[in-house]
Amino acid sequence: MGTKRLGIGLVGSGFMGRSHAFAFNAVGQVFDPPLRPALAMLADRDTEIAAAAAGALGFERAVGDWRQLVDDPSVDLVAIAAPNRFHKPIALAAFEAGKHVYCEKPLATSLADARAMVEAAERFGRIGLVGFNYLKNPIITLAREVVAAGEIGALVAFRGIHAEDYMMDPDAPHSFRTEPEGGGVLMDLGSHIVSLARHLVGPIEEVSAMAATVHESRPADGMRRPVPVEDHGHLVARFKNGALGALSANWLAPGRTMQLEFELTGTRGTIAFNQERFNELQVYAAGDLPGRGGFKTIVAGPDTPPYGNFCPAPGHQLGFNDLKTIEVAHLLAAIAGDVAPSPDFSEAYEIQRTIAAALRSATERTWVTVADC
Repeated sequence: MGTKRLGIGLVGSGFMGRSHAFAFNAVGQVFDPPLRPALAMLADRDTEIAAAAAGALGFERAVGDWRQLVDDPSVDLVAIAAPNRFHKPIALAAFEAGKHVYCEKPLATSLADARAMVEAAERFGRIGLVGFNYLKNPIITLAREVVAAGEIGALVAFRGIHAEDYMMDPDAPHSFRTEPEGGGVLMDLGSHIVSLARHLVGPIEEVSAMAATVHESRPADGMRRPVPVEDHGHLVARFKNGALGALSANWLAPGRTMQLEFELTGTRGTIAFNQERFNELQVYAAGDLPGRGGFKTIVAGPDTPPYGNFCPAPGHQLGFNDLKTIEVAHLLAAIAGDVAPSPDFSEAYEIQRTIAAALRSATERTWVTVADC
């Protein structure tokens, strides 16, 4: 591990905050990063919560106000794992203070806010990386290599879905996800399948979408309040390279805990993936003898780097937090200037712009060009 210290300030200690902390703690054990992350400070909604989390996660200090964290000279990187409405103010303040930013998706609660964050990263010359850690899966890297090498021919169609069931219960309470600032299921889950589509196929030029709210009210503050966002959304898309796509997002799909799944069809083959078996890639290439055709299963192993950094034996599998550790390794390399940050704020903005086009299309019941949003 590099000897130069990089002070880490983490805002938020929930599910994703803990995942960030795990990755910062693990990255030096798994990789040889050019910088040494030091867990300097953790901020949460009050000092008591922050202090408990800091002690559990290994941070040196805790504060109940993220502004103190951003202003602290021991912090070089601000990791944002707070609710969506805080992403913009924290990121802008961090950039202005000369810090790098590692922000969970979505970038912001509105396209205008996301654009302001992109411009701030450019203006202050700081690294901004966004947490789409599913893109860091070694199997997804392999899928991209298969596409780039032309092994399945010219790309024709992408069919993808991200479905879970955590909002299936109509009595599940309101949260930041079910408020307009949360963005609804297309922003929450749809952004992941859009990120994969762009990563593997390329930019999406135009979309036509439908969306619906199934549970029109949810409990909050002792009463039921209307739900202003969609529970599921579906869009057809035309990619810049001419391929067509069908993408869906659903957070009330019974029995689905992590169906982030796609099938990518080319003129000479197909690749398929499901996050519920995310150490496997299904590949079909035309040309087998009659009666011998079919998909083959490629299982992640040392030959699909950086799997080998975690385990020398194939088929033993990586986990969710391992993907976050790979993402943090990439982040540290980007800050050191060794690689370009990916996905950076500009890419996250384009993902969000695609979602904004889908939401507009669903409202206006018409095709929408992404560049017009």
